[in-house]
Amino acid sequence: MTGAAVVVVVSGLGLAGCGQSSDGGSGDTIELTIAQNSISGGKNAAGADYITNWVIPQFEAAEKAKGKNVKVKFVPSGVDDEQYKTKLSLDLKSGKGADVFDLDGIWAGEFAEAGYIKPLSDVVGADADSWDGWAQIPQSVQGLATYNGKKYALPIGTDGRVLYFNKTLFQKAGLPADWQPKSWQEILDAGAKLKAAGVPVPIQINAGTAMGEATTMQGVLPLLAGAGGQLMQDGKWTGASQPLKDALGFYQKIYGGSGLGDPKLQQEAKGRDKSFQQFAGNEIGILMESDYLWRGVLNPATGVAKMADRDQSVGYALIPAEEPGKGINGQDFVSMSGGGLRTVNPNSKHPKEAFELAAFTLSPDGLKEETKNDNVRITPRADVNKEILSTEPVLTYISDKVVPLTAFRPPVAAYTQVSVALQEATADVVGGKSPDQAAADYQSKLEGIVGGAGNVAS
Repeated sequence: MTGAAVVVVVSGLGLAGCGQSSDGGSGDTIELTIAQNSISGGKNAAGADYITNWVIPQFEAAEKAKGKNVKVKFVPSGVDDEQYKTKLSLDLKSGKGADVFDLDGIWAGEFAEAGYIKPLSDVVGADADSWDGWAQIPQSVQGLATYNGKKYALPIGTDGRVLYFNKTLFQKAGLPADWQPKSWQEILDAGAKLKAAGVPVPIQINAGTAMGEATTMQGVLPLLAGAGGQLMQDGKWTGASQPLKDALGFYQKIYGGSGLGDPKLQQEAKGRDKSFQQFAGNEIGILMESDYLWRGVLNPATGVAKMADRDQSVGYALIPAEEPGKGINGQDFVSMSGGGLRTVNPNSKHPKEAFELAAFTLSPDGLKEETKNDNVRITPRADVNKEILSTEPVLTYISDKVVPLTAFRPPVAAYTQVSVALQEATADVVGGKSPDQAAADYQSKLEGIVGGAGNVAS
């Protein structure tokens, strides 16, 4: 995945004016409705079952123990996330909508700029800042929920990008099973050895527009970070900077005639899916991807490209900076992450109970319930991850080693268009254009997207 979140909505009749204050007011019952973009037996069924079978009865019981009569009703749905985003935006724009809702982290800035969401401390009060869960959430992940220095939501999960490599092919090429490159050149050197050993595709770094956001998140943004660059900094977008030219130059070294990568694969409509099948089929040596590759693609039981010997034959390593210390913040290694957020509607008449419900779903007991059986994932909480990931070495590795050094996409409305322009820049290089020219063309497009050269730093 590239960070898309399941959209959850917790909508309360309090928004419709039930005549009840946050402590129940004139009535004895506080009614909340939780609507998630999921449905039992259909889309995101596990989420629907979790809300219905565990969250609602457990939360109602917890509130009753505190002397509050809270009733929660689940309303299922199952539409495209963008459709749900549109509906959510329209509801919030009209001052209606849900008491609590989830949104993809990449939407946060857009919603904040529009006034649809506000800092949690403004909506909820001191309870938002004193939530004990914050102590268990790494600062890097808290950054996903932060906009202009203020927390607008609770993070509900994250992921991370690494370099996967095929140990069988590495052995054939005389490369170590515990490979950890410390520079881009070491990746290229490994690719050259794989090529010499007859590996069909030594290196696969997503490029072009056909792979969409996967190109941005599993390609150009980790490379940009590795060269010390950020897509947006100090309120300005990054144009044809040296870090971007370096990132595009790395693409050129792979796809510009070296034989280290397959340029045609980057142009195919199903190129990413094909890369999964090729990696599982021992045809690709090195592949930059998220933990989704391990969990959902190569999974021997349920994967879309099942790899029976995954646990024995797949290695993983941190993505190195261009050179040691050259990554963002002077880092030796870098990554990119996505993730979802859960927040409280500024118009809610029951903000206290709404926040309690949101926090309840992210309690240790709640997250352990949500991720049991085949639903294991990296949660926002270090204490929970330590327990539930104990038998998942790759997810533990990403939680412990990758998440603390990761970066996130800028959560602003223009990002989607900027991402496409980045994908086009990589496609240009794969097609033969020089990195400098591709970077210059990208800056020209960028200025058109973000309102002129005054908003771009080159």
